[in-house]
Amino acid sequence: MNSDPMNSLRFLAISGLLLCVSSVSTQAASKKIAETKAPSKNAAAAGAQSLGTFGEWGAYIGGSGASKVCFVLSQPKDRLPKGLNRDPVYLFISFRPSQGIKNEIAFNMGYDLKPATEPVAAIGSSNFNMVAKDKNAFLKNAAEENHFVDIARRTSNLTVKGKSLRGNETTDRYALTGFGQALDRAVKECQ
Repeated sequence: MNSDPMNSLRFLAISGLLLCVSSVSTQAASKKIAETKAPSKNAAAAGAQSLGTFGEWGAYIGGSGASKVCFVLSQPKDRLPKGLNRDPVYLFISFRPSQGIKNEIAFNMGYDLKPATEPVAAIGSSNFNMVAKDKNAFLKNAAEENHFVDIARRTSNLTVKGKSLRGNETTDRYALTGFGQALDRAVKECQ
């Protein structure tokens, strides 16, 4: 992992949020639950409440006051190679208003990433290098997060490539249908 102290702080914050996200029902995150606005049992237990589902994306809120966090979450539509055994995979973007944090992007890759590798996220014609630590990855350059979100609002899909400790190369394809609406809902809740 990059020795930049800011990346280390971002990693710690993201790791805490990933623990919360992993408690949110995988089933609720992967199914289209637009018909129901009620939070899943697992989301409520983790302290996260569903704000709704928008296309392939869910919006959530957790905590209150200084610990208030909002985030959008999705799972990939395609995980390649098919049949590769790995944990659930997520992309989420979080907001922590008390800390002035918005558009913080994190991926849970579903496997331990090979050290010293840089997963890459591709949206449209833009590529974003990431920093990897254990099962998590986030943009190497935090200054690119707003640009990433802007492009994601205007594009229909996102591809993420990574390499596991065992040497397996993976490609995850996320649909961005509903991304903008979910993001707007999360932002509204965390202003």
